[in-house]
Amino acid sequence: MEAKKRIALIAHDNKKFELVEWAIHHKEILKNHELLATGTTGSMVEKELGQSVEKFQSGPLGGDQQIGALIVEGKVDILIFFWDPMEALPHDPDIKALLRIGAVWNIAIACDQATADFIISSPFLNNSYERFMPDYDNYKNRKIVK
Repeated sequence: MEAKKRIALIAHDNKKFELVEWAIHHKEILKNHELLATGTTGSMVEKELGQSVEKFQSGPLGGDQQIGALIVEGKVDILIFFWDPMEALPHDPDIKALLRIGAVWNIAIACDQATADFIISSPFLNNSYERFMPDYDNYKNRKIVK
């Protein structure tokens, strides 16, 4: 993983302003990294930071899955996802899949502000980092028995 990280930002509607405030607080750090985000969140962060954000679809329209695909391709290093645990959403299966794929590919994931603060203040953030990449060859080469 390079010193310049690719950081995906996602927030549920009830957490969008909290994520934007978090990003403003860490603006000087985030300007050294590439930001990606789902629809509205990306527009809000881009406007407030004055920094380019690569934007994808809104989460319920497939944005979570688009970012998940980038994780699989090795194009996301950190996922900051301000999740609202108090509200069930129609795209909850997409969210679970996104978090699962982040764990499968061993990326840093924050689902709340405290964890995001720990990640953003880590000495690994602005340096190269050799991330352990799981070896899934046994899984890929498994025999399917009838």
